[in-house]
Amino acid sequence: MDWLRKLLHPHACPARTSSLDVRQARHVATLHHLGGFARGWDPGECAALLADASVVTDGVFAGSSAVPSGFVMSRKAADEAEILSIVVKPDQRGSGLGRALLGAHLGQLAARGVTQVFLEVEDGNAAADRLYRHFGFREVGRRKGYYPKPDGSKATAVTMRLDLA
Repeated sequence: MDWLRKLLHPHACPARTSSLDVRQARHVATLHHLGGFARGWDPGECAALLADASVVTDGVFAGSSAVPSGFVMSRKAADEAEILSIVVKPDQRGSGLGRALLGAHLGQLAARGVTQVFLEVEDGNAAADRLYRHFGFREVGRRKGYYPKPDGSKATAVTMRLDLA
């Protein structure tokens, strides 16, 4: 876990992270809709994911708020995990919450025996790409025409991998 501590800035934003459960399904759904995805998740979908034993979900809380400002959700299978979604409220992006959230989540995954983490990000999402590369993710593939866009076009997904062990 020393590698993770080195990546987190010692004067990171004042935020706390914790696991989320089905009681936060409505908040997770709201955040997902704010994430700019072509299709947001509804509270029922979020509740099902939060109740799934193979899904690991962490939230980040700014200041003393009881409502998460962001979340990250991964599905674990054996010693691998795939990040299904990560979102920080648009008005709080760039504040370090995403870095705190992803760092804590990677620590949780490592503690659960995960050695490889995968994710997909829309090609051209520079902020997300910077965040992932900061933690050591690297591109391992591309899926052309994977993400539907509001205008009917499709964007390329960049597949990334991080080795935790």
